[in-house]
Amino acid sequence: MRKQVIAYLHTHWDREWYREFEIFRMRLLRVFDNILYMLETNKIPCFYFDGQVSALEDYLEIRPEKRDLVRNLIYTKKLYIGPFYCLVDEFLTDKLCFQKNLELGMSYAIEMGCTDFIGYLPDTFGHSKNVTDIMMEFGIDKCVVWRGCGDFPSEFKWCGMDTVNLVRGYFQDVFSRDCSVEEKAQILKKELDLISEKSGLFVLLPIGADHLGVPTDIQQQIDSVNELIGEDYNIKLGSPFDYFKNVRANFDKFKFDDELRDNSKTFTLQGVHSSRLDLKRYNTKCSYMLDLACRYIKFNREEDKYKEIIKYAYKMLLRNQAHDSICGCSTDEVHSENITRYKKILQIANTIIDELKFESKFEPKMIVNLSDKMFSGIVEFETTQKLDGYEYFSSRNGFSKKLLTDTMKIPVTEDYTKIYTYLAEVNDVEPNETEFIMPLSSDSDLKVTNNSIENSKISLKIQDGKIYINSIPFSIIDFKDNGDSYNNAPEKNDCGQEFKILRTKVLFNGQNRAVLKIDFDGLWDVISLRVALDKHSEYLKFEFDWNNTQKNHLLEVKFDMPSAIKTVYSEDMNILIKREFDSDYNIRENLPDTKGKEVKTNTAPMQRGLLIDESSNNLGVVTKGLTQYEVYKNSLYIPILRSTGVISNPENAARTTPAGPPIETPDLQMMCECKAEFCVFFGNENAFEDVLNSYYGYIIV
Repeated sequence: MRKQVIAYLHTHWDREWYREFEIFRMRLLRVFDNILYMLETNKIPCFYFDGQVSALEDYLEIRPEKRDLVRNLIYTKKLYIGPFYCLVDEFLTDKLCFQKNLELGMSYAIEMGCTDFIGYLPDTFGHSKNVTDIMMEFGIDKCVVWRGCGDFPSEFKWCGMDTVNLVRGYFQDVFSRDCSVEEKAQILKKELDLISEKSGLFVLLPIGADHLGVPTDIQQQIDSVNELIGEDYNIKLGSPFDYFKNVRANFDKFKFDDELRDNSKTFTLQGVHSSRLDLKRYNTKCSYMLDLACRYIKFNREEDKYKEIIKYAYKMLLRNQAHDSICGCSTDEVHSENITRYKKILQIANTIIDELKFESKFEPKMIVNLSDKMFSGIVEFETTQKLDGYEYFSSRNGFSKKLLTDTMKIPVTEDYTKIYTYLAEVNDVEPNETEFIMPLSSDSDLKVTNNSIENSKISLKIQDGKIYINSIPFSIIDFKDNGDSYNNAPEKNDCGQEFKILRTKVLFNGQNRAVLKIDFDGLWDVISLRVALDKHSEYLKFEFDWNNTQKNHLLEVKFDMPSAIKTVYSEDMNILIKREFDSDYNIRENLPDTKGKEVKTNTAPMQRGLLIDESSNNLGVVTKGLTQYEVYKNSLYIPILRSTGVISNPENAARTTPAGPPIETPDLQMMCECKAEFCVFFGNENAFEDVLNSYYGYIIV
């Protein structure tokens, strides 16, 4: 029986990737000018604009005279846009940002006249199980995916949502190739046969690819191909919405209620979660600081005043969260622009907080708890005054923020002064409450020596040249990495080199906080670690600093648990999800030897942290921008640096087909000053939430 092929015209638009944003935007003008002409003159029935509105916004910023035409094409259902602002990476984006992505994207799309939406996610590197709930909150009831599906049918029910699996992907550029119509028909017949194996009477065929325009003779080409394959297929131009209408009875036949990270059929490119960890640090900090600023705005009832600047800042953040940007798999120039955007976001968030402090007559010794939990702990606060009764921690030279915020004054040389940081203890501050920080003289449970730091709840000790957190051994391991921005490529027999402890020193020994410095000596670099512990705190804070001088390597911290690690709970869209692992699996013994394969890994993404499920010893880690972990035997590995030097390495042993262009990216080697931050604790899911709240600190002081 001849099958009906519903083909939809599209272009997958990365705002930036192997070329920089403005270069791609110049290409966008040429591509979309032609598409609008073809839509306006009825040469094509409709066009699907990649499920995101940022590219349209970029286009209309340069072509404002096209706005009315675009509105009319959207209103008449010839042009489909939204629902997202950007196609962000789902595993490197928290829930709030994903919600903002839909909020901003749908607002723009609806304003432009669009009323039909699909959760269109064809090229993100795997899919979070929690995005369907968020999309349904916005009234979206259908979804299109590709990567991570495994051996799935074309239609299935994914976490409660009708979902289409693009079996052969979105990248179908056949009609743009320089070959005969007979060759095109032959290629398409093979592709349609493969899609048909997973489909019923209707087949969905994307026509388009990355940054690709529509051939001006597309309909004539389709007619010619239909004459050659007409016994089996009839291709007709339409939209994904047409396909959903025709296959609505098929979705309940196969159901799947977990994340989509299976790479047996499609590359999921898991190495992106540890590429360019400087970007991940910035992204985590910007997400947190914007959220903190928004909470403070709401606390001060100033939503209207800051509405547009917050919108502006979130748009910048979402542009940086586009999957080829936050994943760290673009050119050095692209990522340099990303860093600039991140710095602008932090400037906005910090200035909002400073302004609100100034306008509300906020005093240096005041604290407001902006979290949804009661807060107790040690806080830092700055002042230009020397204070008695508070523990002095550090000082710097600068201008008072109050002076910098006052529009009736400008700082002069005489105002440049000493700014002091003090520590103080606060107890039981209720959510959305303001209190003064009072000097306290309670006893401390802190103990620190050159070989240990501890309180009544947790300890770190050095014994026989080894570090133990409580009883858990901790170390730093350096592996070789012959991969690229997309995939870690280990060497088969590489067991890694362990850094040795070089020296230790007590940096601070106070009533409220102790800090121990540990220097590690590797084959090439010295890494400095500062371990801080506050009194009565249940977690140790780790801050690493070092100058990376080595290329093509993977640097990881390692925790050795008492038994094999089978289960890890890690944060995804602000929820701890359960992942099961084959702890005996070793990537180095399973590198692929056939074309088109990507090695299975024991790595997984995380957002702000994880919890290892051990009946006797639940180890928890909360990080600030470390977004990947790996399990092997009884060991947990967390990358603090992955150093490679090319977008896509054709010789990558972990992925036998290129995933992008082999453009050299020297900055990807991270030959610079590097940092890593996380904290370690022991406890259950409730403890994870408490530590997360305290470590990130939704506190204004």
